[in-house]
Amino acid sequence: MRILLWYVNRFSYRPALKNLPDVPDVLSGAEFSDAIIAFVHGEAVDEEQPAKVETKLIKNIKWLAGKLNCNNVVLHSFAHLAETKCQPDCLQKLFAGAGARLREVGLNVAETPFGYFLDIEMNAPGHALARVYKEF
Repeated sequence: MRILLWYVNRFSYRPALKNLPDVPDVLSGAEFSDAIIAFVHGEAVDEEQPAKVETKLIKNIKWLAGKLNCNNVVLHSFAHLAETKCQPDCLQKLFAGAGARLREVGLNVAETPFGYFLDIEMNAPGHALARVYKEF
């Protein structure tokens, strides 16, 4: 798994192009303030130990949320950080599990629509922890 975590003052998206035929239609976007956006790339090898990968994803998000005193998290499927990709259902299950566990510790969690290319607008401050990359 590879994740790129951005702390943002503001993040908004609108669905632009559906790229997976079996996902629900999404017509509207959303906007978030004071949030960590987790750009998540699931790799093929992640399918072998999904529980381990989920736990590492959660630990990294919780660590950054604690450092920044931030309670808002947006999970975003971003399949452009590595050469291999896990199957879409693997990443969807990972998001469901990670989202539930992050909510249990008091974080507000949202997801961008899965299976869409999005028009995205972000405003991010320029400090050391505003952008964090991890791979595991």
